[in-house]
Amino acid sequence: MSALRTILLIVFIIVSLVLAVLVLMQEGKSAGLGAISGVAETYWGKNKGRSMEGTLVKLTKVLAVLFFILAAVLNTRFV
Repeated sequence: MSALRTILLIVFIIVSLVLAVLVLMQEGKSAGLGAISGVAETYWGKNKGRSMEGTLVKLTKVLAVLFFILAAVLNTRFV
């Protein structure tokens, strides 16, 4: 069980570091406030899910879920 716990801990640390880098790479939410002042949506604004920013958001969500699952598993006494 000690080897499994060590492997999970290493994966947890890697996920933590990658998650921190991904969050820092994303644009701030204030970048999309142009719609308030009446600026028209551009093609890139409508298709953010297919852009690099959309990919970063999706990957961040997946890694956040993995982070919480690993944290819960490492907190149990069975591993």
